[in-house]
Amino acid sequence: MKKSITIALAGNPNAGKTTIFNNITGARQHVGNYPGVTVERKEGFKEYKDYEFKVVDLPGTYSLTAYSQEEVIARNFLIDDKPDVVIDIIDTSNLERNLYLGVQLIEMGVPLLFAFNMSDVAAAKGYEFDLRKLSSLLGVPIVSTTGHKNKGTMELLDAAIAVHEKQKKADPLIIRYGSKINEALEELSEAIYANQKVSCEQARWIALKMLEADEDVLERYLKENIHNTFNTIKEHLEPRLEELLPTAIASHRYGMISGACTQAVRSTIERRHSVSDVIDMVATNRFLGIPIFLGLMYLVFWLTFTVGAPLMDWMDMGFGWLGDTVSGWWAPGSESALRSLMVDGIIGGVGGVLIFLPNILLLFLAIAILEDSGYMARAAFIMDRLMHKIGLHGKSFIPMLIGFGCSVPAIMATRTLDNRRDRLVTMMVVPLMSCGARLPIYALIIPAFFPQAWHAPMLWIIYVIGILLAIISAKLLRSTILKGKSVPFLMELPPYRMPTIKGIFTHMWQRGWLYLKKAGTIILGFAILMWIITTYPQKAVFDRDYDAEIAQIEQTTTLTQEQIDDQIGKIENQRGAEALSYTVAGRIGHFLEPVIKPMGFDWRIGTAMIGAFAAKELFVAQLGIVYSVGEADEESESLRDKLREHYTPLIGFAIMLFSLISMPCMATVAVTKRESNSWKWALFQVAGLTIMAWIVTTIVYQVGSLF
Repeated sequence: MKKSITIALAGNPNAGKTTIFNNITGARQHVGNYPGVTVERKEGFKEYKDYEFKVVDLPGTYSLTAYSQEEVIARNFLIDDKPDVVIDIIDTSNLERNLYLGVQLIEMGVPLLFAFNMSDVAAAKGYEFDLRKLSSLLGVPIVSTTGHKNKGTMELLDAAIAVHEKQKKADPLIIRYGSKINEALEELSEAIYANQKVSCEQARWIALKMLEADEDVLERYLKENIHNTFNTIKEHLEPRLEELLPTAIASHRYGMISGACTQAVRSTIERRHSVSDVIDMVATNRFLGIPIFLGLMYLVFWLTFTVGAPLMDWMDMGFGWLGDTVSGWWAPGSESALRSLMVDGIIGGVGGVLIFLPNILLLFLAIAILEDSGYMARAAFIMDRLMHKIGLHGKSFIPMLIGFGCSVPAIMATRTLDNRRDRLVTMMVVPLMSCGARLPIYALIIPAFFPQAWHAPMLWIIYVIGILLAIISAKLLRSTILKGKSVPFLMELPPYRMPTIKGIFTHMWQRGWLYLKKAGTIILGFAILMWIITTYPQKAVFDRDYDAEIAQIEQTTTLTQEQIDDQIGKIENQRGAEALSYTVAGRIGHFLEPVIKPMGFDWRIGTAMIGAFAAKELFVAQLGIVYSVGEADEESESLRDKLREHYTPLIGFAIMLFSLISMPCMATVAVTKRESNSWKWALFQVAGLTIMAWIVTTIVYQVGSLF
């Protein structure tokens, strides 16, 4: 029987941690979320020699002081789950910065191993390392790796086995923080050791974190019995220091790291501008940076939506074929609730959402390339100043831009954001970016009510309104329910690297599978619900005898077969409209009429909007049913004629405005729930956008009616 070892991979962002995780685990991976949060939890497995390795890829973090959700998760995993071995992945081309996390792990006293990654990049910069000496100075085994070439992976596993099998743990490195801080540390450690059930090493680490003003540790350990000791120590210590206490502690750590590197690292060549520096002179230039970024985003759009279009069409055809095949299991013309549920509800509803999968896969392929190459950090840097003015991070721009294509992959793209508040705000406002599914609505309404010369300006106005409302909403959210300090832009710009094919395709597939497995279950439930409310209750007795009217037309000898088919089609459409009016959806439409009347809408528009919850573009098809024109699309002249008969251009504009702002489609709601890990935020998005849509549309219609 194989022995098991749990390994936690820690490290700074962009240190190559995910590449090494993929090298170790291969395809044996599981991706989910940490309980209660949206941060990804990656686990993988590897059988090697007599061991079964369980490898946990912790969120990338620069420090173990809890400033972000990722840092809290990484640290709590180390404290609570107690992995057998912690491997700290270190970017050796930026050694001193990366060792800051390593030193904190040493102080924590975990069973530790350093992977000195990107050795080839460091060598190209002229760095040479005396690994034996550095290992001796730090008291930690060190293995040299080159992740993207899969070098050093087996050596890393051998070293992990050695660390695990070591009977006696090495004494944790004790960093001297100067006499004043050391005295305070000793006194506070004794108080913690006396009053908490922890070891001497843990007591010192807890005391150190308290002096660093770590809120999570203070909340967990600062009980009443040590509160007075802590306050007294702080009051006496801080005035005696020439800098803030957390800054003084960080300075001593960096001093220790610098001393170790001076002894064990040497540079063989004079420092020159690297290739990354040369590229950045253009890529982050104040004049060229934004045009280059927009050009790359155009390519991402093109890949996602142009290349994805035929793939979506094939999937659509596939679901159409599947629907026809399943429908063929019943006799032609026979009515069956099970048949309708399977074909219209499950296959039609879920299929209408799963056809987005090519877009999602292509989008995350593009994002993986941009992230792994190092450009995504530059994109956030370029856009941060603009986005910061509306209370968001520079990275928020990318999901919002993707939202013009589709809100589903846009909300999934918020995973690139590091801060939960930024993620939530971006998720909430992304649906205001007018997605491609709304285009059929605009394509139907604009030609129906506005002259040719106004077609392009009206479309432009709708898009601009969405952008302005997104900006206002983001500012409002950041100053009210999601109020908090803006996260400072302290992202390192990693060197440009050639992405690995294995890395980008693993990244792409993991998110695609997550969409299929998680969001798909919620979407299935929504699809069945939408089928039920648009099908039941079924009307048994109609206001007119449609069958008799059809029989009479069929017996008419003065009409051609084409005219007969046309008139029968109209009668069937009228029966369908009456049947829909009798269903739950139709009744809700009638019930909502007093609510939607201030916007200029009647029950027909209300019913069509309920159907559009399944997918925005279904609004057009639903209008076709309620107006008895049969299967209608955005180019249906008969439907446009009906709209012109019943409504004014002002109401037409109000329809577009409400469609732009109101609750998103069920796929977006499902993905929002998945990414926020809470129904509260998904329902808040639905309610908030719908209320905003009602207020804005009502004001526009009522003010417009005065003129």
